[in-house]
Amino acid sequence: MSSIAFASVSKRYGEVDAVKHLDLACAAGEMLALLGPSGCGKSTTLKMAAGIESVSSGEIWFGQRPVSRLAPGERNIAMVFEDYALYPQMTVWENVAFPLKVRGVTGQPAAERVGEVLTLLGLRAMADSHVKGLSGGAQQRVAIGRALVRDPEVILFDEPLSHLDADQKVQLRAEIKRLQKLRQVTSILVTHDQTEAIAMADRVAVMNHGVLQQVAAPQELYERPANLFVANFIGEPPMNLMPAQAGAGGVLAGRGWRVTLDARRAALLESRPGAAAVVGLRPEHIGLRAPGPGEAVRGTVTYREPRGDADVLTVQLAADAGAGDVFITEIAGPSRWRAGDPVALDLQVERLLVFDAQSGRNLEVAA
Repeated sequence: MSSIAFASVSKRYGEVDAVKHLDLACAAGEMLALLGPSGCGKSTTLKMAAGIESVSSGEIWFGQRPVSRLAPGERNIAMVFEDYALYPQMTVWENVAFPLKVRGVTGQPAAERVGEVLTLLGLRAMADSHVKGLSGGAQQRVAIGRALVRDPEVILFDEPLSHLDADQKVQLRAEIKRLQKLRQVTSILVTHDQTEAIAMADRVAVMNHGVLQQVAAPQELYERPANLFVANFIGEPPMNLMPAQAGAGGVLAGRGWRVTLDARRAALLESRPGAAAVVGLRPEHIGLRAPGPGEAVRGTVTYREPRGDADVLTVQLAADAGAGDVFITEIAGPSRWRAGDPVALDLQVERLLVFDAQSGRNLEVAA
């Protein structure tokens, strides 16, 4: 078990910077997720850790050992790929035993080690089955067993669940997390799926255009996103992000809405006179009710998306000078609201986030 550290690591392909000056650490025994959209640099980062891609500048450390100039076979890592990469002509037992065989570990030591891993993964009953006849979830468990069997310092997971059905994903997320904690093996998970990252990782590193945006525990990413990109990327449905004008006394106003901040956040605004702001509020932090006279924030439901235990509603606000901003709200379902219904909105001001419109930084995180 070893920690991993990327020290000012960059990767360039000609004129293209795939990863830019990455400073990131994964503690020994931790699972760290690299999360972001396609092309953000997360897979390149994983490949540099594996030694599949070279480092253009900077250094990667496994514990106290620099590894950037070591071949993949010298790094004592294991990888779990999205396409399983198993040997179809071999049985489950033979696939799991293969890494030991190529290292010259055979006989009773190998049998004990393989048997232990198969038991951990619930694969003992299918040890003599050929992997080509197994379900996708079972094949991925075999791939995980093959990674675990030789006690690597680090396991690198490259989109390990992307080919699985929804129910298999739920089961295998829990299984990978259980095994990772049980064996205390340092792990990096690459995924574009925030649900997967949040469910499995101790911390999540969000990347965009090759640049690390924020690294934090999942709950902190949700509650205190460092910037507009993270705020919009984390959460489903995405956070409402609205341009706002700041007034005296902590007042923020948009098209068809107006709120007053508490004294602490009002002071942040007052320290940045003239700076344009963007207000963020998650859909689940907006309530709906029947409108009454003199409502401060009112509008009309334009779309309802039923999701069983929740409804996601699109509300067009009413403004003095025409149409106002559009808010997405998520409420308990099934609700009585339908397209065309007039509503009043209850904005949970204590949950509201304020971002600098120019830099995109969360004013509270940057303060």
